[in-house]
Amino acid sequence: MTGWIEQIGPLFLGLSFAIVLLSGFVKGAVGFAMPMIIISGLGSFLPPDTALAALILPTVLSNVMQALRGGLRAAWSSVRRFRVFIVTLLVVIALSAQLVALLPGWLMYLALGLLVTLFAGSQLAGWRPRLEARHRARIEVIMGAAAGLAGGVSGVWGPPTVAYLTTIDAPKAEQLRIQGVIYGAGAVVLLGAHLKSGVLNAQTLPLSLALVVPALLGMLAGFRLHDRLDAERFRRATLAVLVLAGLNLIRRGLTG
Repeated sequence: MTGWIEQIGPLFLGLSFAIVLLSGFVKGAVGFAMPMIIISGLGSFLPPDTALAALILPTVLSNVMQALRGGLRAAWSSVRRFRVFIVTLLVVIALSAQLVALLPGWLMYLALGLLVTLFAGSQLAGWRPRLEARHRARIEVIMGAAAGLAGGVSGVWGPPTVAYLTTIDAPKAEQLRIQGVIYGAGAVVLLGAHLKSGVLNAQTLPLSLALVVPALLGMLAGFRLHDRLDAERFRRATLAVLVLAGLNLIRRGLTG
């Protein structure tokens, strides 16, 4: 850890802790956006691959906390219900993580950002799409693949997942749990994939480990806000964060 303090300096290390603390708070409140906040914040003063490595351990452990908040049985029930989405997501993350150095990330950010912003903005304006039960498996595959591709390349697979859960009107508590299960499983695969790709290594691992503490503290504070929100306020807060996520992806695409 001393090496990292010397390399990025105590000021930037403190800023990193503040960014991750904020990301944990937002995630605890609405269930997602931790990778987006971390990669955007840390990416402003760290190399992209280092910022990506830094988010991995906080993401894994915060999602374990989120997934198990309702107990192991409830988490397993969510796994069974969303198994098609989860399997598709994990397979595509594992495959696409090896494309970090090859695939133009700006194009992925721009396309995903436009879709997410349009979807969330239209929902805030009153559009409420409904999926027929017979189409659910097909939509889960499509949305799982989109989320997995974005996750493997950039470490961000929340927006497509949240868009899907919002569309099917998953209950507030279950939505938080499902997101924890899905993101946690994806984060474990991302961990393994980037140990293989070399993004997470002996130089970047200490920083990622140090950022676990502010991530979990932020989560605990965010859970308190989540418990105070009724279903409609939770939905609108989720969509508002989703709009910000989409706009941030557009920004990254245009400046990439």
